[in-house]
Parts: sequence; structure tokens; C-alpha cells
Amino acid sequence: MSVHEECGVFGLYSEKPVNASGIAYYGLYALQHRGQESCGIVVNDDGLFTAYKDLGLIGEVFTEPVLSAFPEGTMAVAHTRYGTTGAT
Repeated sequence: MSVHEECGVFGLYSEKPVNASGIAYYGLYALQHRGQESCGIVVNDDGLFTAYKDLGLIGEVFTEPVLSAFPEGTMAVAHTRYGTTGAT
């Protein structure tokens, strides 16, 4: 088995609420080369999870209105997908 650059994952944790979706956006943007088919972000705000995902490049999916709809949070996980098998 060899290592391939397929998909990207970014995560963050903060003790205080921060603009987690904005930070995750920039983390994903740096990983754009790892997957250009789809992407998503999930933010945890004191146990309430807010998620958004869609097909497309990070800059196309996460527009300002989409990012501003996320609450501040203490945790976030984001992904970018590079299809290897199956449908996107």
C-alpha cells in the first residue's frame, strides 16, 4: 500500500468560543489540492452541531452568507473530498 494525497481533513479546538467556521475555511483552503469535488464544515457550539457541505471548490461552497450562518464554537471539523471510487 502506498500513500496517496486524497482528501483532506482539518480540525480545531479552542477553550473559548471562536469563529471556528472561518478558521476551518482557511484550513480547508490550504488543503484544496487534496480534494476538489466537495467539502464540508461542522462546528460544535456547546453541544449543538451546525454543518454545511456541498459539491464544488471551497471558495464556491463557503460564501460569506454561508460562513456567517455558522455560530461561534469551540470545535470544528472540516473535510475536502477527492473521489477515488463511487459517486461523489
